[in-house]
Amino acid sequence: MATVTIDEATIQLAGDTVRLELLPLGATLRRFDVLLPDGNWRNILLGHPTAADYETGLGYLGASVGRFANRIGGARFTLDGTRYILDANEGANQLHGGSRGFSTRVWDVEGVGDDWVEFTLDSPNGDQGFPGKVRVSALFELVAGGAQVTYRATTDAPTVVNLTTHPYFNLDGEDSGDTDFHQLRIPAAAYTPNHDDGIPTGEIRDVTDSAADFRLGRVLGPARERALAEGITRNGGYDHNFVIEGTGLRKHCRFTGASGLSLVLRSDAPALQVYTGEHFDGTVPGTSGVPYVRRAGVALEPQGFPDAPNHDHFPSTVLRPGEEYVTTTQWLVS
Repeated sequence: MATVTIDEATIQLAGDTVRLELLPLGATLRRFDVLLPDGNWRNILLGHPTAADYETGLGYLGASVGRFANRIGGARFTLDGTRYILDANEGANQLHGGSRGFSTRVWDVEGVGDDWVEFTLDSPNGDQGFPGKVRVSALFELVAGGAQVTYRATTDAPTVVNLTTHPYFNLDGEDSGDTDFHQLRIPAAAYTPNHDDGIPTGEIRDVTDSAADFRLGRVLGPARERALAEGITRNGGYDHNFVIEGTGLRKHCRFTGASGLSLVLRSDAPALQVYTGEHFDGTVPGTSGVPYVRRAGVALEPQGFPDAPNHDHFPSTVLRPGEEYVTTTQWLVS
């Protein structure tokens, strides 16, 4: 039996085996507690100690990011012959929709049920440089064995949209240290290599015989060492876009902690961004108060390809009037 609790800053959805805590600020997933076989609960999601701490936006912990998740090279793109200049918030590039992206906004609570909450946000024409007035919604729901989110968007003018949640997971518990002994399995035969600034080169590269091949599963610590030897890491770890074969709601990865707890992530998105949390440095306290060390959690983000508006051979992220952008991601724990 699911229940919902609301206070001024947070919304809690409580099911029999999963409990979520969400914030209207950034339509953020703050906690993801799971019931263990021994009857205890474990939070597997990195987060800040208080709701007020999310106003910094540091690390995008659990936030809904957009209007365009990931990076757009040169903070510019051309659509229908018109060039758009965007807010550049990572050097010359744009990351996660700009310095005032969706993760920084207070979303409206459109509705709440026993096992769901829906947030909505209006993004005006010219927001962070993007064309078109866009209406977005994020519906978080409890489902059997876990939870899911569905993002929707409509526009009154041609634009680009790429929405995702930015959760960092540690299956041994958010206060348990690094994820070097976690295993990650991704059914991806290809990935998109990056320049040093994280912008894709445009190549779609076969993963065979490389450190980017997670099809049979890899333990992250040794995988990083091999990736470093092959020269494909970014800041000493993974921050890469993996191409997920097929269409529709399908498995994007299985992430398993040293404790044996597993998370299966399913989505209908064309790709999965994997970031191994290289920026954590032991100075940022977590939900439990324990500081997050380097690689304390792994961000698993189903989405469109990064920099897609500047690569015609990448799956399109263009949204036009009369169309609806819809994407769903599920997090299932076992």
